[in-house]
Amino acid sequence: MIQIQELDFAYKKRHPIFTALNLNLRQGHIYGLLGKNGSGKSTLLKSIAGLVFPNSGKCQIHGIDAAKRQVAVLEDLYFLAEEIYVPALTSAQFLKSTSAFYPKFSLTDYYSHLKTLDVDPAAVMDKMSYGQQKKAMIAFGLAANTSVLIMDEPTNGLDIPSKVQFRKLIASVLNDERCVLISTHQVRDLDSLIDTVLVLDNQRIVVESTVDELNEKLVFGLYEDTTGLPVLYEEDTVRGKYAILQNTKNKFSKLDMELLFNAVTSGNKQLLAIINEGGGHE
Repeated sequence: MIQIQELDFAYKKRHPIFTALNLNLRQGHIYGLLGKNGSGKSTLLKSIAGLVFPNSGKCQIHGIDAAKRQVAVLEDLYFLAEEIYVPALTSAQFLKSTSAFYPKFSLTDYYSHLKTLDVDPAAVMDKMSYGQQKKAMIAFGLAANTSVLIMDEPTNGLDIPSKVQFRKLIASVLNDERCVLISTHQVRDLDSLIDTVLVLDNQRIVVESTVDELNEKLVFGLYEDTTGLPVLYEEDTVRGKYAILQNTKNKFSKLDMELLFNAVTSGNKQLLAIINEGGGHE
């Protein structure tokens, strides 16, 4: 569905953001894109959406160059930016002016999502709080029913109940025809939602693994003492050592995405080698 090949990107007079980045995203998955602030997560999402252009390499959607911004791509892709700008319209008025650009847009879904997220369709959007604006645009994006849905930090500005509803909605709209890509630095907002983890670090994707694959290779847990255990990474807490171990005994544990992210971005080569064993990453 989305193919990125040897992507190089750098803003003028700045160090490279990506170098020979490769990535393939498939239908039927919710991808979580993780990375440090300034690592290029937003730039990567904008590259996929055709909003910025690489120095070299390709980004294709359905086999079409995203940078060409063809109608066949745009009508089947919805991009929610981190910073949103809403018009002086009610949600109902915005619907009338914009929904026609998305052939699979569902009016029923839109009002259902607004209700779930507790957004008043009669309220003028630019008079809403930032969180309400964000929820209104999330509702619109989900109702567009595009096969590619890209969201950059969608939970920023949402309160805890709204984050819960957001996760439920995203899970409910995923189907075999849809590819969802979500970027976040609030890792715990998505750890129960995504099925494939992407970590962007040092100008490339260093982790591209499903949650199941990670759980087969790693064990996450809290230990009083890790002496003699196959520890790959650990952090001291008031309750003990929170650690990632190599899964040598086929144990099951719940993936801790925040701990994994900390470990990966610490430059832990042994951990990366185990995660990417049998894959295409270094």
